[in-house]
Amino acid sequence: MEPTAAAPALPRSLEQIRAEFPILGREVRGRPLAYLDNGATSQKPLAVIEAMDAFYRERNANVHRGVHTLSEEATADYENARATVAAHIGADRRELIFVRNATEALNLVAYSWARHNLSEGDSVLVTEMEHHSNIVPWHLIARERGAELEWAPITDDGRLEMEAFAAALERGPKLVALAHVSNVLGTVNPVAEAARLAHEAGAVVVIDGAQAAPKLELDMASLGADFYALTAHKAYGPTGCGVLFGRRELLEAMPPFNGGGSMIRKVGREEITWAALPAKFEAGTPAIAEAIGFAAALRWLDELGLEAVHAAELELSAYALGRLGEVPGLRLFGPPAGPDRGGILSFELEGVHPHDVSEILDRHGVAARAGHHCAQPLMERLGVPATTRASLAVYNTREEVDRLIEGLADVRTIFDG
Repeated sequence: MEPTAAAPALPRSLEQIRAEFPILGREVRGRPLAYLDNGATSQKPLAVIEAMDAFYRERNANVHRGVHTLSEEATADYENARATVAAHIGADRRELIFVRNATEALNLVAYSWARHNLSEGDSVLVTEMEHHSNIVPWHLIARERGAELEWAPITDDGRLEMEAFAAALERGPKLVALAHVSNVLGTVNPVAEAARLAHEAGAVVVIDGAQAAPKLELDMASLGADFYALTAHKAYGPTGCGVLFGRRELLEAMPPFNGGGSMIRKVGREEITWAALPAKFEAGTPAIAEAIGFAAALRWLDELGLEAVHAAELELSAYALGRLGEVPGLRLFGPPAGPDRGGILSFELEGVHPHDVSEILDRHGVAARAGHHCAQPLMERLGVPATTRASLAVYNTREEVDRLIEGLADVRTIFDG
């Protein structure tokens, strides 16, 4: 879908934005890098690299553990990072728990909230398009508690089947787990509507926002999520840092996930009391520099303007979907170009294994992922063992999409012999 005339423009040219990413200047196999694997992890701008470098050079110390200058400065940086992330997603800072990634955030909910609220005969509702991180924790905890896992189906074009979803809610699941954006199909799910329906059915709602954070403006109150998981490394930030948002009343009632330093108020021989939120869920030394880098990434995104970032992605996605549609024997998965389709483009090429496709693309300097993308139930629904996936970011260009198409033409030539 072409953006309308009213769509906001990025404040800098694409060339200027690309110049902020040092890695985009390198070559792969003698060709300029065309990095189209942003669904796995995005590249990092100088704003992030320099923020983390400055911390290590000037203020490196542990947080919440000292009254000397470096510790106080490190603590201030860490808590300012929390405030930045909280403001970015419309949350209270006490509702924001730093974790390693979205996977750990979802496991925290499973092993703290679900373990103490699911009983034998209860059910957890997930969808066919979920990443394993939003399936496996619920499977494990359901098996432990004697509960059941139910599956909400998707349509043939990769959208959530809302009538079937509503029918599943009538059976009274205790918890509903849903991706905001599918990491395979690019589908942008109607999570606010899904949360409203789930709440009316009495369910707690957990949203996997790993793919949404670099693309969409987020407001926890508007979305209606009880828990929302996101990760830094897909949103131009560092690896090793993510966030769990949880409604304060739920977090207050939940027991800790990990035990150790920082998450306690007092440890005695007979009794232990927990620290106040958010410290109750942050045992041990956190990923301090990574939290600082995450905050720097979100400030960078906010400066570009997420609405403009999303508009640019929609435009490039429409172009890419059109070009992929020209490739003989190529089958695309997911909705057509439009506002509910992000820049994640999964496809199969007739007669060629996705790993072979990706390897030949790499000869052209094009980085694309091949595999089941940690979504094997979805692969089963699509009737394929794996796909090739090209996933776009704000720094990608039409020329890089054209190189993807050229690489696919080479794949066809090699295999058609």
